[in-house]
Amino acid sequence: MGEESPIRYQLASVSKQFTAAAVLLLAQDGRLSPDDPLDRWIPGWPGVTLHHLLAHTSGLGHWHDYPMLDLGTRIEPAELLETFRSVPVVSAPGAAWRYSSPAYVLAAHVVERVAGLPYREFLDQRVFGPAGLTATFAGSPGQRPEVAPGHDEHGAPLPSWDLDVLGMGAGDVWSTTGDMVTWLRRLWAGDVLRDPWRTLMLTERAATGDTRAHSRGYGYGWFVGTYEGEPWFHHDGHNAGYKTFAACLPESDRRIVLLSNTETLDPPAVFALLGRLL
Repeated sequence: MGEESPIRYQLASVSKQFTAAAVLLLAQDGRLSPDDPLDRWIPGWPGVTLHHLLAHTSGLGHWHDYPMLDLGTRIEPAELLETFRSVPVVSAPGAAWRYSSPAYVLAAHVVERVAGLPYREFLDQRVFGPAGLTATFAGSPGQRPEVAPGHDEHGAPLPSWDLDVLGMGAGDVWSTTGDMVTWLRRLWAGDVLRDPWRTLMLTERAATGDTRAHSRGYGYGWFVGTYEGEPWFHHDGHNAGYKTFAACLPESDRRIVLLSNTETLDPPAVFALLGRLL
């Protein structure tokens, strides 16, 4: 691990692991099951389960399948949920793997309804606090200090996407490199999620169809596969003005976190950097 920075960055889709952890903590508490139907809390989704949401097999599309949504404009939660319902699913629940941020927004709403707490408060109380993530938070930053502003590929400031409603559960967490390295260690150690819930999260729940060796499947909030022959779990993220990456290779006790507030970073650069680090 290199030098830690106190600056907090949007994690973008790396946030999804915290959504998955929140759902699994409620399962650990006996308050829900991954096999529960989504209709139990949010009507209008026949056949969709919480497992489908977390494994990206719900049949819901990704943001480009909802062109009526402006990711930078605030929308009321009820209107957002109705918009999701108004667009036909791309495939039947469980039929295929298809990456979907809206599915994780729905999962965050389930957390709120089961816990009886705002989603960000549940993360504070049950995930960030117990894991010792003192600089990490979810949602809009408000007046918090040491928050990195996003930039486009030319270095100009780039307005953030809405993180309180549109991004809730899908890309709303802010963190530092130090907190994220701590999180990876404590997650793998079982300090936050006990087994079998930790194992459910970190092993393949659905095949992605990716022929690359780096990620053969998806767990809950993580891609899983091998890197240079060693098992690992990892995730990347991209919000307007931010690109991120986090990975853990538990056999060799290596954790990698890359947080940036620029659009210039691309996947080939990430894996070139990984090659040098590993």
